[in-house]
Order: sequence, then C-alpha cells, then structure tokens
Amino acid sequence: MLHSRRSLLRRAALGWTAASYARILGANEKIRLGLIGAGGRGRGVMNTFIKTGQVQVTAVCDVFAGHVDQAQSMAPGARGFSDHRALLEHRELDAVLVGTPDHWHTAISIDALNAGKDVYVEKPLTLTIEEGPLIIKAARVNNRICQVGMQQRSGKHYIQARDEYFKTGKLGKITLARTWWHGNRAHLRLAPPQLATQPSNLDWARYLGPVKWRDYDPQQFWNFRAYLDFGGGQVTDLFTHWIDVVHMMIEEDNPVSAVAAGGIYHYKDGRTAPDTINVLLEYPSGWTATFEATLAPGITGAGVEICGTEGRLWITRGSSIFTPAEKGAPPIEVKSEGDQTIDHVLNFLDCCRTRKLPNGDVWIGHRSAAASHLGNIAWVQKRRLKYDPDREEILPL
Repeated sequence: MLHSRRSLLRRAALGWTAASYARILGANEKIRLGLIGAGGRGRGVMNTFIKTGQVQVTAVCDVFAGHVDQAQSMAPGARGFSDHRALLEHRELDAVLVGTPDHWHTAISIDALNAGKDVYVEKPLTLTIEEGPLIIKAARVNNRICQVGMQQRSGKHYIQARDEYFKTGKLGKITLARTWWHGNRAHLRLAPPQLATQPSNLDWARYLGPVKWRDYDPQQFWNFRAYLDFGGGQVTDLFTHWIDVVHMMIEEDNPVSAVAAGGIYHYKDGRTAPDTINVLLEYPSGWTATFEATLAPGITGAGVEICGTEGRLWITRGSSIFTPAEKGAPPIEVKSEGDQTIDHVLNFLDCCRTRKLPNGDVWIGHRSAAASHLGNIAWVQKRRLKYDPDREEILPL
C-alpha cells in the first residue's frame, strides 16, 4: 500500500522520545540562543526571546556588520559572526533563530538542524515548494524541534475560536475563507542614504548566496520582500500568516487548485513582486480561500473572515467576532490577551525542553507556505493551476 508523503512525515514525528537526545535541558536552565539574520525582524524576535527570561543569546550573525553591532548591543557578551556556518560551530549553542531573507531559510535551517540545534525560523519557511520536504526531513532525521514563526498558532483567542466554533461545528458547512492585508509598510522600505553605495562591512556575495549574481543594489538588500528572487512578496509574507489561520481553523491544508491576478500597478521602482494581488485557492472538501492585498497609498487593514452556513467568524490579531446566521442574534467578540509572538516563542522554548511538537511545527509551516507559493506560481505563469497536495505536484490541466 502506498503512503502519502504527509502520512509518512507525520508518523515519523510520533516516534520522538526524550531519551533520544544527547542533551536534555532542565526546567530552569537557560537555553543558549544564536541569531542568524540580524535585520529588523531578526532583532525584534530576538528581543522577544530575551523578554522571556529563559534564554541567553550567545551568538549573532549577519552579512552586514552594522546589523551584528546592533544585535550585540541588545545581547551583551554575544559573539559576532558573518557566516552562519561559523556560528553553528560555536560550542555554547542549543537553538538558533533564523531571521534572514527567505532565500536563505532552507540552507541555514538544514545546516542548523544537521548541527543538532533546535530551530525557530521566520515565515515563510521556504522560497519554493520543493524546499519544504528537505527541511522537514532534516528536522525529523536529527530529532530536532523546528518552529515556524506563524505566531497565530499560539495566540489564545485564535485557539479559543478554533475550539469553540470549528471543533464544535457551530459555523456549519464552511464555504468561503476570505483574507486581506492592505498597505503593509514592510514592502515599501527605502534604503537609507548610508547604503547608497556598498558598505565595506557588507558581504554582498554572501547575501546573494544561492541567487544568481547581480551588482550591489541597496533596494534589493534593504527591501528584499519586493523581489521574487529573495522572497514571495505580499503573498508569502502576508498570506502565509492568514492561510495558516484558515488551515488551523478548518483543519484542511491541501489546496487542489490556484489562480491569481494582479500586477505592479503603482510602484514602478524595479520591484518584481506585484504591488496588488488577488489569489484564489480551492480545497477538496468544497470551499475556497481568497487573499487580496494592495500597497496603494491610503489603503490599510488586515484580517480573516470564514463563512459558514450557520454563521461567520471575523478574526484579526486584535480580536475575533462570531456572528450567528440567525436573524437578530448578537455577535460575540473576544479580545486578544496580548502579543502572539511571545506566546509562540514560549511554546518553542517549552518544546525545546519537553520535545513535544511545537504549535507551528515545520510540517505545518511547509503546508501553509506551499499554499502561498501556489498563488505566486499562478500569478507568474498567468494560468490556473491544478495541484496534487499528497504528491505535492502541479498537474497538467
């Protein structure tokens, strides 16, 4: 009997035991953390780790020494590196936080997992669908914890909504999940004047890594999300969060078709990722998921709305609102209790000690990244895609 890749990888996770680890952390022992990718997001999440009081940052790494200096000012005593391979040889290291641009996620995560480190990697997990199984294999073979930074998985009001409205079937038959994220400023970053020419302490060749050579470009360094060589634009940066929420709620992560439309309609600044995009995915149990985003000035807002025959749920990072379908029924609102990122970091640290699968396990991160990648592929190829989610193959129409 043939088994799907999904079932094999999930069963592999069930065989984990604490006895299989060479070093088991004590409940009160600080986890020694290394940061790889010390830009704004990397330093921000590192600071969240520090706030827990459960880690000691022992090493930081970036291709730009200016970023290393900034990270070291937040983590006194941490050693600085320009090459992640040298950091991974550092003896005082239990786990790493990967905050690099997307095109480096796979190589660095696999190197860290193979080096015996637990990994917290920012979303999207991958630059391409094909990379996901490689990281999953490295995590499973090396018996490592790998948490993907989709923090809604640990958000209390997200978990409450899932348990109260979806596990109980209160929404009835789900037909549509609508998501949107407009005006995200991270995709409009302008390189500061000091980066107009390449700084002597910025290793441009190392930054490019697996990407084909091009001369130094400050925007491609500073605003990498706008270039498809380095990331997936708004689709993988933003939709990955929201489609993961949908997968979490509906417990179905296997789109069978994708279509997309959009373009570079306003920002003629050399970017290759669309500034306006619409994505539509179809799922086998009979519902669709959509994503819309534009960077047009003055338009902001982000959220998820999941519609069923018995009601609808509207949810953001700030709150959830359930509206029953019956006429006159009052909506029920639940406010967020705080920052989901710190909840997600705490879940990761707990799993480093207990060896349980984390809330945003690498498998989960792969499936939500893959759904987003389908949207980008459909946009690039200007066609509707048919997809086999078990074999993870795009099929001929």
